[in-house]
Amino acid sequence: MQSLWMLVACAMFALMGAGIKFAAQQDANLAQIILFRGLPSVLVLFCWARFTKHRLRPPSWRVHILRNVFGVTSMWLGFFSLTVLSLPTSISLTYTAPLFIGVWMLLYGGAQRDWIRVLAVFIGFAGVVAILRPSVGAGQELAAGVAILAGACSAVAMLQIRQLGKLGEPEWRTVFLFSSFVCLSSSLGFWNSGWQALTWQGWLALTGVGLTGLFGQLTMTRAFGAGSTLLTAALQYTTIVFAALLGWLFWEDLPPSLAWLGIAMIIGSGMLSLWRTYQEGKIIKGHVAQPARPKA
Repeated sequence: MQSLWMLVACAMFALMGAGIKFAAQQDANLAQIILFRGLPSVLVLFCWARFTKHRLRPPSWRVHILRNVFGVTSMWLGFFSLTVLSLPTSISLTYTAPLFIGVWMLLYGGAQRDWIRVLAVFIGFAGVVAILRPSVGAGQELAAGVAILAGACSAVAMLQIRQLGKLGEPEWRTVFLFSSFVCLSSSLGFWNSGWQALTWQGWLALTGVGLTGLFGQLTMTRAFGAGSTLLTAALQYTTIVFAALLGWLFWEDLPPSLAWLGIAMIIGSGMLSLWRTYQEGKIIKGHVAQPARPKA
């Protein structure tokens, strides 16, 4: 099932988040983190494309430009919200992307319109809130709105990935172009903050951010490009589960009892979406396998 690639993506993005946290502890600045988020993907995919003689230029730029403009904007807005809001609040609000996708699919999803999977998305988001317990203080309303806008931009970017999958665009080229836009956008940060001297631990953390971001982006692109949009959106919340487990493992941040309830809700929402997709697959196969009745 193509959407299960999203579970691999979630694990990679959770590892990437841990790498970002560690890199920041080693005094890496935001521009360096954003640069390394995209640079390994650009280098690896450029060399691979040249070696295998694959074309880097896409047949059509329109969908790619939309995907990259909204994707990079979402990334920057999310980072801005992190500088003002608490970490749990910022992550909760930026993870509204699946909710926007669920509403969009209900209104315009056509054959993919499904109340059960939309319900799974909302259950998953409730689980995120239970884990992170967000709160917005006085004077933080603008930053909260920016974080929600980041989630909306991320949702548009993911729907554009879906469109690229329908057009037959390969995952590697979608990731290559996105990573190129990310690297270009980092120049704005260097213009403002310059280059920060790094320890070897900082270089190692930033390299890990880039490599996990590469594999996470490839697998997420495959999931949204070829799988069920609503199922993939519901599974996206498992990033929070992986992140909570990594926080417990490396920083001894044991989740409280309410967080474990949230983890159970996220897992339950993913299982509900999987069950619904499995049931639909059985119905479709049953219709295909049903023999035509002979004429009297």
